[in-house]
Amino acid sequence: MLVHFILTASLSVQLFAFVSTNKKVSAGNNLSTSSNEMQDDFITVAQHFTDLLVKKDFAAAEALFDDTMKAAMPQVKLEETWNAVLSQVGAFKQQLKTRTEKRAAYVMVFVTCDFERMKLDVRVVLDQSKHVAGLFFGPATNVEYTWPTYVKPDSFQEKEVVVGSGEWALPGTLSLPAGNGPFPAVVLVHGSGPNDRDETLSVNKPFRDLAGGLASKGIAVLRYEKRTREYPAKLAAIHSFTVKDETIDDALAAVSLLKTTERIDPKRVFVLGHSLGGMLVPRIGTLDPTIAGLISLAGATRHLEDVIPDQYNYLLSLDGSISKEDQAQLDKYKQMSAEVKALKPSDSGSPKMIFGAPASYWLDLSDYDPPQLAKALKQPLLILQGERDYQVTMSDFNNWKTALTGKSNVTFKTYPELNHLFLSGTRKSTPAEYDQVGHVDVRVIEDIAAWISSIRK
Repeated sequence: MLVHFILTASLSVQLFAFVSTNKKVSAGNNLSTSSNEMQDDFITVAQHFTDLLVKKDFAAAEALFDDTMKAAMPQVKLEETWNAVLSQVGAFKQQLKTRTEKRAAYVMVFVTCDFERMKLDVRVVLDQSKHVAGLFFGPATNVEYTWPTYVKPDSFQEKEVVVGSGEWALPGTLSLPAGNGPFPAVVLVHGSGPNDRDETLSVNKPFRDLAGGLASKGIAVLRYEKRTREYPAKLAAIHSFTVKDETIDDALAAVSLLKTTERIDPKRVFVLGHSLGGMLVPRIGTLDPTIAGLISLAGATRHLEDVIPDQYNYLLSLDGSISKEDQAQLDKYKQMSAEVKALKPSDSGSPKMIFGAPASYWLDLSDYDPPQLAKALKQPLLILQGERDYQVTMSDFNNWKTALTGKSNVTFKTYPELNHLFLSGTRKSTPAEYDQVGHVDVRVIEDIAAWISSIRK
C-alpha cells in the first residue's frame, strides 16, 4: 500500500490522499471512457461509499472493500486518510456529479465533490462484484482543456513516446516544432505526488501550457507520466524508496531519449523542474554533466518536513483564526516533522511511513541543500519564482539567490502576480485559485525561451 498524501501537499499542491491496492489499477488518463455503457449501480455504490466517508461511518465503508483493500486499509487507516483530506480541503459541502471510466475488469467512478476550499474527485475503483478495489483522491479534472492564446498549434506536432524501458517504462508526449531542426529540447520534471504528464491540478495543466508555449517558439518539449502515478503498487513495495526512484532516474532517462531523437540537438538538451522537480535539478545536473542547462520553477530549498507545517499553518490561518481542532492537526504535523528529524541511518529499512513516505525517503534528503550543490554545477541555471506562491515561498527563492549570487551563469527572475503554478492573480493565494481555469503566464514562456536561446554549446 502507498499512502502518498502529505508529499503531494508539500510541493505540488493540495493534499490528494492516494491509496493503491496490488492490482493493476491506475488513476491515470489512459483509461478509455465509456460512460454510456456503465451500469447505474456502479455509480450508486460509489456514491454510497462516498456518503459513508462523509458520515464518518468507516466500519460500513470498510465493509465495501475487497479483501486486498481490507488488509491494506483497515478502518483506522481509512479514518486517518479521510481526516487528512478534510484537513486540507475543508469541510464537505455536497456531491456535484459523477462520471465513469473502464479498464479491463474494473470500473472507476469519479464522484466530484465540493469541499470548503476546493472541488475534489473521490475516485472509487470497483471490481465486477462491486467491491471497492482502489481509492484515490485528486483534484476535479472533468474540464476540457484549450490551448492558451500564445500557443500556435500549427507550428508543432505532438507524438507519443516511451521514456525508459523495462519495468519502469513510462508513456510520454514529445512536442516537436515543425521543420528540420536540430532543435533545443526541454525535459519537464514534476512536483511531488502522482502527477500525470500535464501536471494536472484541478482544471489547470501547467506542463501542457509549457510544452505548447515553448514548442511554438521552436523548442521541443518532453513530458511524461510520473512513476508514482504509473506504477504506484510496485513502488509501494520498495521500502528503500527515495527521490531517485520517484523522480531522478526517469528524468535522466528522458534526457537520454531526447539525445537520440531525430531533429533534436543532443548538445542542447535542458531540464526544467517544477516544485520538487525544481528542488532536484542540482542533483540531476550533477549526475549528467552533459545536460546543457537547468531551470528551476518554484524549487524548494528548505527541508520538506519544515515546509509541510508551514503550509498547513498558512492554510488553516486563511479564515483569520485557528480553531482548537486546527491547532491539534497542526501540532500533529509538527510532531511528524520532529519524527523525520529524529531519524537515524539505522532506520533506513523501516517500513514506517511519515508524511506518506518511508524513512529512507527522508534520510536521503536529510543532508540535501539544493543551492549549495548548485554552486558546484558547471551548467547554467535559471531560477524562476512566483511571489504569490504560498507552497514554495520567496524565502526559498532568497536561499537560492544568497547562495548563488555572483555565480556568472545563474539567472534569477520573480513575478509579483504569479502563484505556485505560475498563474496570474491579484489577491492572497488560496487553494480555491486552482479551481479557476488559467494558464502559465506568457512572460514565463518568453523568459524560458529567451534564456534557452542564449545558451550555446
